[in-house]
Amino acid sequence: MSRVYLDHAATTPPDPRVLEAMWPVYTTHWGNPSSIYLEGQDARRVLDEARKRCADLLGVAPKEIVFTSGGTESDNAAIRGAAFAQRARGRGNHIVTTQIEHHAVLHTVEQLEREGFTATYLPVDRDGVVDLEALEKAVTPETVVVSVMAANNEVGTIQPIAEVSRIAKEKNPRVVVHTDAVQAAGAIDITPAKLGVDLLSLAGHKLYGPKGIGLLYVKARTPWQAMIVGGSQEKERRAGTENVAGAVGLATAMQLAWEEREQRVAHYRRLRDRLLYGIPERIPDTVITGPTDPERRLPNNFSCCFRNVEGESVLLALDMADIAASSGSACTSGALEPSHVLTAMGIDRDLAHASLRLTVGKGNTDEDIDRVLTVLPEIVARLRALGGG
Repeated sequence: MSRVYLDHAATTPPDPRVLEAMWPVYTTHWGNPSSIYLEGQDARRVLDEARKRCADLLGVAPKEIVFTSGGTESDNAAIRGAAFAQRARGRGNHIVTTQIEHHAVLHTVEQLEREGFTATYLPVDRDGVVDLEALEKAVTPETVVVSVMAANNEVGTIQPIAEVSRIAKEKNPRVVVHTDAVQAAGAIDITPAKLGVDLLSLAGHKLYGPKGIGLLYVKARTPWQAMIVGGSQEKERRAGTENVAGAVGLATAMQLAWEEREQRVAHYRRLRDRLLYGIPERIPDTVITGPTDPERRLPNNFSCCFRNVEGESVLLALDMADIAASSGSACTSGALEPSHVLTAMGIDRDLAHASLRLTVGKGNTDEDIDRVLTVLPEIVARLRALGGG
C-alpha cells in the first residue's frame, strides 16, 4: 500500500519539470555569477532571466527581487531590515504584528524587542482573522513596520492584507508593510500592488520547487537595509554566492503555479471539502479550526481538533497507517506545547493539544481521501476507548 502524503503546508515534492529546468544549471551554467569571464557571465545571464521571470509573475521590477535561502530568511530580512532602516532615519521603533504569525516572524520581532524596539501583537478572532480595529489603534507615528501574514500556515485563514495595508498607511504613511506569503503563494493572488505591501516573502519548497531558495520583494525606495553582508551580490542586499540553480527552480515553480492555479485550486478545494465535511460527519466531537467558510481559508487546508484525544497519538497512528499529517503542536524543551495559533484563537489548551492539519496537494487523489475517511475515525475511536492515548 502506497503512502498518502497530506502535509503539503510543510513542504511539497519537487515537480519533475522544476528539476528538469534546474539540471542544466548544475551541468552547464555552473559558474559564479560575480565573475567577469565567460562561465561567470553565462551564470549571470541565467540568474537575471530567473529574476525577471519571478518579477513578471509578481508584477514588479526585477531590481525589486532579492533571492534568499527561503521563507525564514526572507521574513527575518524583511522585518529586521526595515526596522533598523526606519529607526536610523529617526522614524520610530515600534513594530506591529499578529499573535498567529509563523515563528520566523514572531521570534524576529521578539529579538528586536530585546534590541530596543517595542511591539504590539494584534489579537485575532475565533476564525484566526486579524482584528482590524485593534490594528488601527495600534499604529502610531512611532510605528515603523507592520507585518501580517497573507494566510496562516496552521489553520489556513486568509487575511485581508489589502485592508491591513490601507489602514496602516492611513494612520502612518511612512510605515513599511510586510506580508509573509509563504503559504499563500500559488493558492491566491499575492500581487504586491493589489495587496498594497512594501515587502513580501515566499519560499520555493511550498510551490513544488526546491528547498533552500526563496525571495523577498522589496518595493523601490522602501527604507530597508541588508542583514547579510560580506559581498556585493543581489545589489549589496544579500551577500553570498547566488544559488543560480535554486533561482531557476523557484522561477519555474512559480510560473507553473501561476499558470495552473485555477486547475490546482479547483482540485484542492474538491478534496479539501471532502475532509471539511466528511470528518465531522464521521467523528463526533470534532471542532473545526480556522474559518468554517471554505472561501475564507486556503483551498488545500483542513484543520481540526478532536475532544478527548491527544493529537500526537493521532499523528503516530496515521503514520503507522501510511498517512503523513501534522499537528499544530510542537515539542519545546521536551514538553508538548499547544499551538500558539490555536490558543490565540481562543481554543483552550487541552483541546489545542488534539489538533490535526491535513493539507492536500496536486498529486493527491480521491482514493487518498477515502483512506483518511476510513482510517481516521477508527483511530480516534480507538484512542478515545483507551482514554485519549
